Amino acid sequence: MGFFSFLGRVLFASLFILSAWQMFNEFGEDGGPAVKELIPKLAIVNKHLSSKLGVVIPDIDPRNLVAGMIVLKGLGGFLFVFGTPFGAYLLLLHLAVSSPLLYDFYNYGRDQSEYFILLNEFLQSVALFGALLFFIGMKNLIPKRQIKKKAPKAKVG
Repeated sequence: MGFFSFLGRVLFASLFILSAWQMFNEFGEDGGPAVKELIPKLAIVNKHLSSKLGVVIPDIDPRNLVAGMIVLKGLGGFLFVFGTPFGAYLLLLHLAVSSPLLYDFYNYGRDQSEYFILLNEFLQSVALFGALLFFIGMKNLIPKRQIKKKAPKAKVG
């Protein structure tokens, strides 16, 4: 059971670790393709939040956001492999921040081709989020240490 649990965590975390490694290799001075994809999406979110809240939202540097995503995915995936709930929490944070931002299907109509592609990607992120919640829930069910009852000592004398 222990080996299959470890193998499952390795396979699950490999999605995040390999993605973080690819983003790290593509990062460069301009931030890579992830920054180019985030710039228009951040502009839309910034405009939307500013109009709803009535205050000017400071600009977020997309390079810093991508660097944070790399750290969350890489460190979270690495810690998840070893079964720590903290790794799962880091991956949850990454999914909670990045999924609505990257997979903005709600900005498209059902008649546009991007809608179903983005919706599918968003639902996959929701499924990963659910798997991480399941992992955390199962970790909380297992007691940290089983308390062993000491056998009563025989009285001599």
